[in-house]
Amino acid sequence: MIVDSALYRNGQRADLHCHPHDYAVLREGVREDGDFVWLGLYKPSERELAEVAEAFGLHPLAVEDALTAHQRPKLERYGDVMFMTLKTLWYVDADDAVETGEISIFMGRDFVVTVRHGRGSQLAPARHLLEADERRLLTQGPSAAIYAVADRIVDGHLSVVAELTKDVDEVETSVFSPARTSDSERIYTLKRELAEVRRAVLPLRDPIRRFAAAEVPDIDDDIRPFFRDVLDHLNRAAEDLDALEMLLSSAFDAHLARIQVQQNDDMRKISAGAAIIVVPTLVAGIYGMNFTHMPELHWRFGYAYALILMAGAVVGLWWWFRRSGWL
Repeated sequence: MIVDSALYRNGQRADLHCHPHDYAVLREGVREDGDFVWLGLYKPSERELAEVAEAFGLHPLAVEDALTAHQRPKLERYGDVMFMTLKTLWYVDADDAVETGEISIFMGRDFVVTVRHGRGSQLAPARHLLEADERRLLTQGPSAAIYAVADRIVDGHLSVVAELTKDVDEVETSVFSPARTSDSERIYTLKRELAEVRRAVLPLRDPIRRFAAAEVPDIDDDIRPFFRDVLDHLNRAAEDLDALEMLLSSAFDAHLARIQVQQNDDMRKISAGAAIIVVPTLVAGIYGMNFTHMPELHWRFGYAYALILMAGAVVGLWWWFRRSGWL
């Protein structure tokens, strides 16, 4: 469905008093340099997107990519129309899960068409900020819309990375706490979510770099410095992801080492307990034998002696193991 459609002239939203589906009226409203149409769609049907493609002259291959919404971030060109795909991210803290969406952007000389998939890909705030921006970036044409979308998405990436950083810190605290913990499952979950974020962040760096380096002719020169700022944020997110990956790997290794140490402690305690049981059992076994010529068989104090010997052995072994740190 169409979420919003508007014509922008001199950096301001122009009221054409037409239905959002009146693409012909929107296109006819473009009369001066800098005028452009921004059409926003959310999960359009195949028929709806076909109508938009016919009205704006979109390439069938790009339309197919925008409809299926299972693309990696990329930047392509079909004739006079630039096609870009970006991944959106949002974090579900209760599940330690990163959810993904997708935004496809078609940009021509006088139009921008955005196709959104996923509930975390709202662009209305970006559009409203751009319309209220005192720098009047909208006067630069469709390039300003591309920047606003990319900036919002990359800011979302940074927010997700910040949430993942908190979770990694929690895992580190848990791994090195004195209590016995089971962190391997959460570490695996976080590593999987980091991989999901990397698939959204890393491929996007090349398109943004091309925007900032004047390698895409459709981008206005006055907008390029803003793309350098977006690229800086994107590179920071990528560096943070690498650091988190290393921290999680180290935490997992430390977790395994702590398990081995705990198992060694358990074995020492088991061995000490077994020794405490074995010694009195040995004494009881000897004095439980009913041979006729046993030295203490008819001794009046033999029973008490055997008990005292067993108790003394138990106490002596317990004291020695405690002193050695085995108990």
